[in-house]
Amino acid sequence: MNHTPIVGPCAWHGREMTTSRRWLRDFPAEAVPEIDAALEGVRKRGLAWQEIRREDFPLPTLQPLLDDIADELENGCGMVKLRGFPVARYDEEALRQIYFGLGTRLGTPVFQNRRGELMRAIRDEGGDVGQRYGQIEGKGDGRPFLSSYARTLTNGALRFHTDRTDVVALLCVRQARSGGISKICSSAAVHNAFLERRPDLLEVMYRDVWRSRLGEESDKAETVYPLPIFGVRDGRLTSHYSLTYIEAAELVPGVPKLTAAQREAIDMLMALAEELCFEMTLEPGDIQFLNSHVTYHGRTPFEDDRASGHDRLLLRLWLTMPNNRALPAGHEVLWGSIDAGARRGGIGQVTI
Repeated sequence: MNHTPIVGPCAWHGREMTTSRRWLRDFPAEAVPEIDAALEGVRKRGLAWQEIRREDFPLPTLQPLLDDIADELENGCGMVKLRGFPVARYDEEALRQIYFGLGTRLGTPVFQNRRGELMRAIRDEGGDVGQRYGQIEGKGDGRPFLSSYARTLTNGALRFHTDRTDVVALLCVRQARSGGISKICSSAAVHNAFLERRPDLLEVMYRDVWRSRLGEESDKAETVYPLPIFGVRDGRLTSHYSLTYIEAAELVPGVPKLTAAQREAIDMLMALAEELCFEMTLEPGDIQFLNSHVTYHGRTPFEDDRASGHDRLLLRLWLTMPNNRALPAGHEVLWGSIDAGARRGGIGQVTI
């Protein structure tokens, strides 16, 4: 197959972003009364945060900024940090109502696990997260293999990965005493580096790799599916990647193991992501938006200090976007629909 570079502002190097402002937006102070009015409206109607729909949360003066963010995510660099939302002004329930309302004005929230979770509090939940959110016992090193979902809810580092949604949004409510720094990389830049340095391995990245649905989607590692790491349609990239899901699939008897070339390609992907990434620090009131099709993200480990009020808390939304791209044939296995503008992504629900 004759692959070509991914062109446009989504193919950036981290060193460029350290001096660029195109990914930064500031929350306008004059929008606070509008937020308060929308919040009061849903409270008067007795709506819980998960019941809020777009029409329930009118933001006429803020909407142009949200439309600009949506455009930057899909047609620009694929990431935005909205700075300065006044989190200290609201209690946690009000923050959830406002944040979910903002999400509905940008896209449509989708489920983050098979039990209908639409907003996830990202925090360190302690040492038993694997038992609650998925793990595989009996690995060779004697330690349980934690699902990707469980790893998110520890204070450990997270490797570069994508989420199962068009856009992932993180509102920083509180930051840790130390660490917890976001690491972001353009998957388009990684793609282009493969093309320049190792086109033979780029071809490997367009072939199916087996992944497990353990964690968010299933309590069994045996539920597996094949999908390439890179795909292109109409010149637009989509990359879905999490090494944890690949490693979990490899633990399932009968699932094809990674070939030597696939292992080499994945090692190169991780090295390139480190080389081409940059670090983004989130302060309370910052909202980070990432287009999962063209970015990888990870984080450094962190340490909390609850006594001083520095226990890390982020609120996460997964959004399907009205301006999303068309995806290559075969990606239905993950996304459901591959048409441009379709509601897609998230986790299918289990009927109990």
